[in-house]
Amino acid sequence: MTTGWGFPDFDDHEGVHLFTDPASGLQAVIAVHSTALGPAAGGVRFWHYADSDGAITDALRLSRGMSFKNAMAGLPMGGGKGVVLAAKQGDAITVPQLEAFGRAVESLGGRYVTAEDVGMSEASMKTIATMTRHVSGLPVSAGSAGGDPGPYTAMGVYLGVKAAAKRGLSADSMKGVHVAIQGVGSVGGGLARLLAKDGARLTLADVNAGKAIELAAELGAETVAADAILGIEADIVSPNALGAILTAESIAALRTTVVAGGANNQLATQADGARLAARGILYAPDYVINAGGIINVGLEYLGHGDRAEVEARIARIPERLVEVWDESDRTGAPASDVADMIAKRLIGRS
Repeated sequence: MTTGWGFPDFDDHEGVHLFTDPASGLQAVIAVHSTALGPAAGGVRFWHYADSDGAITDALRLSRGMSFKNAMAGLPMGGGKGVVLAAKQGDAITVPQLEAFGRAVESLGGRYVTAEDVGMSEASMKTIATMTRHVSGLPVSAGSAGGDPGPYTAMGVYLGVKAAAKRGLSADSMKGVHVAIQGVGSVGGGLARLLAKDGARLTLADVNAGKAIELAAELGAETVAADAILGIEADIVSPNALGAILTAESIAALRTTVVAGGANNQLATQADGARLAARGILYAPDYVINAGGIINVGLEYLGHGDRAEVEARIARIPERLVEVWDESDRTGAPASDVADMIAKRLIGRS
């Protein structure tokens, strides 16, 4: 990894593009990590950051993760990420800002393909698509690849959680397995519903406490405060909110055997993967387990296959996790480092 411009997370990125549009108030970052395997694909999020450096750092980390995610998912696509800065928490993105972001994407000439992420929706993608064709996650007809990636991400995480339960707990069924889910949005909420059908015992938490309470009532689950979920005693802790939540402090407080969830960039630093391994906690590398959404929108953009093909590819996520865990066992390297090594080999950066 080569750092640059004062940003430790700069990893020989091919391009980091900053955009402003005074008429709409758009401030955006598009980071292109790699196009070695194809156009740099990755969603765009709308989020409030403490400062612009925080937004750039997020884009750098997320775009690198997308390179690794797409490579591990077997997609002929590189990694990129878009970030649109919200002026304050609770703001909603406007149509003029979405149009301006679409023009920004178009200016990159197809090197970056955007899709839905935090703070965005299918409707957002439709507006962006009026300004560029380099967008995915658009509404599609029944049976086609594409549309909202959230349910597909949730399905992949669900399959990965089951694989992790088998590996780390020797559990052939999720019945009675206690899973603590942090974040009950599209991915975490979808995961909770799938696990509930299997008879798992669930504890839910979300920064929107009312959302967690409502879902818990629906599923017969328990809830705890958002700042307490990582420290409760559970068989599996499943982070499905924002990233960088696995730190030296939070890892020391974990009371679990497995960490497996859909949030991007769960490890605050590379060293945190080793900290998990040192505690004997099985970790499902985030960009391996949460690839379902990009598989869906990636195949949509490429025009390859249909929903059946998407689901068949998502069904292979447990195989890729087992490959990582097997190599980790053989080499003694943390699962997070092993996943990085495999991904780097695939994109020619080993």
